[in-house]
Amino acid sequence: MQRALFGRSASLAQLAAAALGGPLAARSAPLLQRLERSMSSVSIPPPECMLRPLEVPLRYLFGPGPSNVPPRVLAAGGRPIIGHLQPEMYEIMSDIKKGIQYAFQTENNMTISVSGSGHAAMECAVFNVVEPGESVLITVNGIWGERVAEIAERMGANVHRLLKAPGEYYTNKEIEQAIEKHKPVLFFLAHGESSAGLCHPVDGFGDICRKHNCLFLVDTVASLGAAPIFMDKQKIDILYTGSQKALNAPPGTAPISFNDRACNKMFNRKTKPVSYFFDMTHLSNYWGCDGSPTRAYHHTGPVSGFFALRESLAILAERGLEESWRKHKEVAAYLYKGLEDLGLKLFIPDKELRLPSVTTISIPEGYDWREMLTYIMKNHHMEMTGGLGPSVGMVMRIGLMGYNCEKTNADKALHALADALKNCKKSKP
Repeated sequence: MQRALFGRSASLAQLAAAALGGPLAARSAPLLQRLERSMSSVSIPPPECMLRPLEVPLRYLFGPGPSNVPPRVLAAGGRPIIGHLQPEMYEIMSDIKKGIQYAFQTENNMTISVSGSGHAAMECAVFNVVEPGESVLITVNGIWGERVAEIAERMGANVHRLLKAPGEYYTNKEIEQAIEKHKPVLFFLAHGESSAGLCHPVDGFGDICRKHNCLFLVDTVASLGAAPIFMDKQKIDILYTGSQKALNAPPGTAPISFNDRACNKMFNRKTKPVSYFFDMTHLSNYWGCDGSPTRAYHHTGPVSGFFALRESLAILAERGLEESWRKHKEVAAYLYKGLEDLGLKLFIPDKELRLPSVTTISIPEGYDWREMLTYIMKNHHMEMTGGLGPSVGMVMRIGLMGYNCEKTNADKALHALADALKNCKKSKP
């Protein structure tokens, strides 16, 4: 009778409180709750960790990303959720598209944000424009060329690697000779090779690719907003980035744009792309880029992530690209001088080839780089990192990008490094 009054979901503790009333009920409730658990059909109990509140430490994220997020972007991500197929969401997606076009300096209609990190955009690019057996040419002078090469191999492409040591760059002549030799349908270059701290020149590569009927794919995950890039002027066919670096949004959204040359290849395939999730036939409709009056359901996009991305692109538009580029270059130069004053050696000798957002230093002689980074984290609550992929054991990386791109933060990083040099063990030469 009592359970009927309370409904089917009433617990034994509720029934006890109703039946007994007063202090007796209060004393009996915990016992009955334990009894109820023992009678439950659930065999795996709630994990203790999930019964505690979430705790996240406050840290200076001075590594290669993610970077600290401005309060304004955090607030945007905390707005109430709306449906991913509602008109208001489409309007926000349209704003994002315009913001990406500005950041990329392109008029391409086929401009979207992939739901996922920079790797998602990387796979989206390769999966849509390359078919099994086709030739691709990939510059590998750091981790990102290695990743693209593996992605292309996994989907059956005939991959040709143009190998160089981390931090080295390619001349136009080297690229043209390799394209003439391998006749690829796609050529890949990382503009911001964050594993080595290199900002690679882009001018001229687009012309070479068009001369040889090859698509030009560029990765700007670590460089967009920090170093100049002009998609249309530099004749880049496919360009992508990530949200979590100089754009200063949380990780999880990845802007990408395809020009008409890329779309012609992409939408005239003999085979379907290997990924349904990254199939631009569907994504172009989801983003309203295919000219269709209606949008069909494809997947549920990261609504809060799109809110945050829109706000980060708005901040970039308000500041202006040229001012953002100038600020990153100025703060990077300030950091370079401070590092050299500490006796540290910058890994990229030519300052014009250094990535403004991620600075690499050669590991100080006699020091254990892992010990130094652990010391900095423990004593300064600051993240810096070592190398990645082929640059592991060669460099330490310091990232000052977007919201973190301030001389005061450079001073904090320099102070932490000086403290680590003083207090970490140094082996005898």
